[in-house]
Amino acid sequence: MRRVRLCGWVAVVALLLASACQNGRRPDAVEAAGQVEATEVRVAPEVGGRLVSLEVDEGSRVKAGQLLGTLDTRDTELALARARADRDAAAAGLALLRAGARPEEIREAEAQAAAAEAQVGASRAELSAAREDLDRFEHLLQANAGSRKQRDDAATRVQVGQETVKRAEEQARSARETLARIRAGARREELAQGGARVAAADAQIATLDKQRGDARVVSPASGIVTEKLAEVGEMVAARVPIVVITDLDHAWANLYVPEPSVPRLRIGQRVTVRTDAGGQGVDGRLTYVSPNAEFTPRNVQTAEERSKQVYRVKVTVDNREGVLKAGMPVHATLTLAAVP
Repeated sequence: MRRVRLCGWVAVVALLLASACQNGRRPDAVEAAGQVEATEVRVAPEVGGRLVSLEVDEGSRVKAGQLLGTLDTRDTELALARARADRDAAAAGLALLRAGARPEEIREAEAQAAAAEAQVGASRAELSAAREDLDRFEHLLQANAGSRKQRDDAATRVQVGQETVKRAEEQARSARETLARIRAGARREELAQGGARVAAADAQIATLDKQRGDARVVSPASGIVTEKLAEVGEMVAARVPIVVITDLDHAWANLYVPEPSVPRLRIGQRVTVRTDAGGQGVDGRLTYVSPNAEFTPRNVQTAEERSKQVYRVKVTVDNREGVLKAGMPVHATLTLAAVP
């Protein structure tokens, strides 16, 4: 009887010792709660205009590069046609400069220069005759053999002749300069100016062509359309979003871990994230541990727990099955590394 009683005491002591050891040992895992986050892309056109088509709706799954919508390009097409016509004209002008004058153009310029010189000679001859008449009528008037009117008319003809000679000389000088320019061909500055006009037209065409391409709004990433912010027929502004795409395939969970457990976490360790609805869960890996402590977010735990400081950790998951949704509350058991 004593032996049985002794054995009973030994068993109790052993259980107490085991319990004491268990209570003194650090836990091998920690429970953490948080919510699902995902990358959101707000897709906006580079140019403004009227939305003429929208190919997606909320809930549509899209791939990177997929067409989402188009804007009206009629004004851009008209401007592009004008720019191309201007470019053709500039290129034709440059080609003429490079080709130089044709023989018939040179002959025509020579004829115009010769005619201008002949006109100068004729004008000077008329002026000389008018001056002789003026001198003659001056002498007659002094000898009381002529009239004052004859003298005044002769003076007027001299004045008109001087103006005629001046105009003829200016025209002859202009004709000589034109002939010299045609014979010499285009100057380097003129060729540079012609080339600049062609380059400016090319730049305008490229700008308008880009605007036409920017009227096609394509998805920059794969994901699900979670918001539609415009409707067909509306005028949309440049760089104002028309849809929001959420990449749920590469979602992550922000979990909050108490400070004592943080040193025992390891980047890359496997973590299974579960929803409040239960189920199999979604596998992921620990990819980030915040270096800064913070208070537990208000939407995670009780008021008592929210008063404690925790560290945010990021668990990146493979969510191609779409189990997790952005903003969904989740929890996970994180294995803690052994402490030496």
